[in-house]
Amino acid sequence: MRNRKINIVTLGCSRNVVDSEKLLGQLQSGGYHVSYDPDDLTAGTVVINTCGFINDAKEESIDTILRFVRAKESGKIDNLYVMGCLSERYKDALEKEIPEVTRYFGVKNMGEILEQVGVKYRNDIVTSRLITSPGHFAYLKVSEGCDRTCAFCAIPAIRGKCISRPVEDLVKEAEGLARMGVKELILIAQDLSYYGVDLYKSQKLPDLLKNLLKIDSFEWIRLHYLYPADLPGELIPLIRDNPRICKYIDIPIQHISDNVLSMMKRSHGRLETEEILNRLRNEIPDACIRTTLITGHPGETKDDYLELKEFVRNFRFDRLGVFAYSHEEETFSYENYGDEIPESVKKARVAELMEIQQNISSELNKALVGKVLRVLIDRREGEFFAGRTEYDSPEVDQEVLIPVEYDLSPGNFYDIMITQAAEFDLFGKPLPPSG
Repeated sequence: MRNRKINIVTLGCSRNVVDSEKLLGQLQSGGYHVSYDPDDLTAGTVVINTCGFINDAKEESIDTILRFVRAKESGKIDNLYVMGCLSERYKDALEKEIPEVTRYFGVKNMGEILEQVGVKYRNDIVTSRLITSPGHFAYLKVSEGCDRTCAFCAIPAIRGKCISRPVEDLVKEAEGLARMGVKELILIAQDLSYYGVDLYKSQKLPDLLKNLLKIDSFEWIRLHYLYPADLPGELIPLIRDNPRICKYIDIPIQHISDNVLSMMKRSHGRLETEEILNRLRNEIPDACIRTTLITGHPGETKDDYLELKEFVRNFRFDRLGVFAYSHEEETFSYENYGDEIPESVKKARVAELMEIQQNISSELNKALVGKVLRVLIDRREGEFFAGRTEYDSPEVDQEVLIPVEYDLSPGNFYDIMITQAAEFDLFGKPLPPSG
């Protein structure tokens, strides 16, 4: 039995999750018993799907590889394969430094992995997956790669230029997910705004959404990663007027200083950024606006940072993530700028921005006490059920915690009265059934 079992260990972003789920579907159709447990040492073969985007992710990937190398050396597993972004970027170095791995693959070698384990790639199930999330939500990757040229980003070097998937293929995959019980569909891409330009010569995200809205079983459709420039014209009214599209705008602006945005090679400056953010606030007033920022990018002066800090304080994002700049090979920043800002300064700036956001989040959450929110329960955790509103995405945003005494069911929606607020969490109780 052991040699017919394969365990997929997935690291990194939701795009990697989708890749692993499609590989799992192919392996299962080929007769393998599959698992997706980072601690499973009972499988004859382990495949690690790595992340190589920034330093922290690379370190986690290396640590995971070494942990399974030790398991292989002790005889607990027979074959160890590594795929994904890290091995795409550093295959030669990894083969030299960690030769105990049976074989390394990149990001576009699913067919070779299947061939290695004796499974024939099936085109007829290319839109089929084995869902590794709790089952009531799933990701739909609408495109691969990116045509943007942001100075700090290695994604185009790793994944190549944007390749959009046809609308009909995405609808077919979404219909399959619906049949599996998925209630929340999360659209992901490096840049959702760009979807369709390479394939159809125009932005097709609104058309895709209209087709997905025809699938009645999706109660929430969530959008991840909208580039701040060139939003499709129909998108804002489509989000505003369709209650099944989450009022959740994930729009990574990265910085606000014109100086830093120019050095980052972003196609928008402060004026354009403020215009789109204010338009979103004005036209979808009940929307949650989420962004990510990078501080410590080469060329960021103290004044640039103070400008960013003041902007964060004044705009009051609903959700915010901040990252310290990571000097990555195969990027414009790496090849043209020195990484001159000390790591201690970067981390101090990250901490200060997150402290400001913590205070903003606390104030926004306190204003929700006494209100009733629709909550999707994800799981039980200790003495609480953990769920989310339409304003929160899995794993990256805050949760609503409900005592287990109320006996809720993960995967179901409930109307929850908010009774208490913390900086990044809400507490509540379900409304009694009507009648």
